[in-house]
Amino acid sequence: MTLLTDQAVEVAIDTACRTLRLPTIREQAAHAAQVAAREQHTYQGFLAELLLAECDDRDERRRARRVHEAGFPRPKRLDELDYAANPNLNPAVINTLAGAEWVAKGRPLCLIGDSGTGKTHLLIGLGTAAAEAGYRVRYVLASRLVNELAEAENDRALTKVIARYGRVDLLCLDELGYLQLDRRGAELLFQVLTEREEKTAIAIASNEPFSGWTKTFTDPRLCAAIVDRLTYDATIIETGTTSYRLAHTRAAGGATSSRPGGAKSS
Repeated sequence: MTLLTDQAVEVAIDTACRTLRLPTIREQAAHAAQVAAREQHTYQGFLAELLLAECDDRDERRRARRVHEAGFPRPKRLDELDYAANPNLNPAVINTLAGAEWVAKGRPLCLIGDSGTGKTHLLIGLGTAAAEAGYRVRYVLASRLVNELAEAENDRALTKVIARYGRVDLLCLDELGYLQLDRRGAELLFQVLTEREEKTAIAIASNEPFSGWTKTFTDPRLCAAIVDRLTYDATIIETGTTSYRLAHTRAAGGATSSRPGGAKSS
């Protein structure tokens, strides 16, 4: 066997790592070899260190990719929640949900409360935790989903779109109840819920209590059917009526009026 020069070895490792798509080993091989020689690692130990580093980085890239593919509008993490500012949130319940067992079992999650009480933060934070745990997650505004379904129906692609949403492990549906839906829009949304029922998980955030959903879904029977789909075997968290966001802004001295001089609002 012909001995390779040090330069030839570096080129061979670089080429092989590019071919096999091993970016971490390509970046760390030279330094790892120096450490292994200095500390007298075995060949097996040297190889194991490189492979473990590649696996760790690959797992991290996979988690980041799943979070990106979920389509969250902004990053929100559960460890950023201020439980002192919103006593309606139970840390033990949130920590249990962060384990994503409810996603594995295909159970619904309903977050109900006024604007500024942390619903979207929870929705994104729990969705991020699920994505990082390896689940396929998709975030979408309720109005945007209904519009997408209506356009798909016009293009005769409704079945395909419903199936696509049915394949994700967790569908995070935000701002349900902000806009009134006509009967056809409600029926289209109902089809998505039916496709997912007891098979894959859904999490919704709404500013309306269930008793007020007739404002969004004007057909009483359809409204009752949708509520039934979303609440069966569900975890329901009521985030309250006091805006944490507004209180936080005021505490930081950021809530000002539009009056001359920037006087603080009352």
